[in-house]
Amino acid sequence: MKLNQVRDIIAVAERGSLRAAARFLGIAQPAITRSIRELERELGVPLLERQPKGVVLTPMGEIFLRRARAAQSELERAHDEIDQYKGEIHGRVKVCLSTASHIALLPGSLDAFHKRYKNVKLDITEGLFSSAEAALKDGTIDCYIGPLAEESLAGDLLQEKLLDNERVVLGRKGHPLGGATTLAELADADWIATTVTIKADAELGPIFRHYGLPSPNIAVNASSALTMITVAAYTDLLTMLPLQWTQFPWTDNLLQRIHVREFLPAASIYIVRRASLPLTPAAEYFCDMVRRASAG
Repeated sequence: MKLNQVRDIIAVAERGSLRAAARFLGIAQPAITRSIRELERELGVPLLERQPKGVVLTPMGEIFLRRARAAQSELERAHDEIDQYKGEIHGRVKVCLSTASHIALLPGSLDAFHKRYKNVKLDITEGLFSSAEAALKDGTIDCYIGPLAEESLAGDLLQEKLLDNERVVLGRKGHPLGGATTLAELADADWIATTVTIKADAELGPIFRHYGLPSPNIAVNASSALTMITVAAYTDLLTMLPLQWTQFPWTDNLLQRIHVREFLPAASIYIVRRASLPLTPAAEYFCDMVRRASAG
């Protein structure tokens, strides 16, 4: 198996046709066709299914693609790691951060990282662990920083707690329940839940039940910060979010905090990375800056 064959099958899968892949890679289409046919002969299975408007991966092709992407990611990181140890400061660091981590930790990490690794591209996505887990395991991203739905992860991942957290109740400016001082006064309200857990009730229900209250009515499930802010700002729905959201300008301008006396725990913030391989020097430095920001 040759590296160009791995490159070619990934390009075809991502571009949807042999012609588009050839154009993207800057090589002749017959060369890609020949490369993939040789790979199929070696593996003894078809990887692509030709269709009138392009090609799609066969089930065996999907299996191979997962491994191919992981192999390509590792080779890219090996190249970056060697260059960085040689003093050639370039490459890429790919991370996924939750919204709370963006607000609480990213501002204190960026400047120092950019000064140290000015020519390293920082590729940041927003999401929760559920959206990052597969990419972590196959090496597509270096690390995830945010809350976890479960406190214990599979053995192929390492987790490092950065900080414990708490929630606050937020509603639109002028909310009729804005003067409430206890969670009991908010028990009949409609709520927005995030998707840290599969079941919406699993996020807010335990907090209410801890204080002897029925589980709240979840009217909206939101998977993005924009959805959360928009719904809370333009309805009477309430939301319970990590304390860091009070530092977010959009939140401060559109929402008000409803100060209840109960303590509202939030999921702790973690760094999660693969156990089997070390981070590149640049990725490790970024994590160090995040650790410093969490301690500050």
